[in-house]
Amino acid sequence: MNKILIIMSFTFSLFFLSGCAPEVGSKEWCVQMKEKPKGDWTVNEAADFTKNCLF
Repeated sequence: MNKILIIMSFTFSLFFLSGCAPEVGSKEWCVQMKEKPKGDWTVNEAADFTKNCLF
C-alpha cells in the first residue's frame, strides 16, 4: 500500500510541476530564457529563442 501511495504522490507532483512552464515562444518564455544561463540552453531552446524572441 505504501508503494502505491508513493508512486501516486510522485505522479501527481510531476503532473503539477510540468504544468508550470510557459509555452515556448511566449513572452514569459522569452523572459525566462533571457534569465537562464546560456550554457544551460539546449540546441532546441536556442533555436526556438532565436526564432521566437529575436525576430
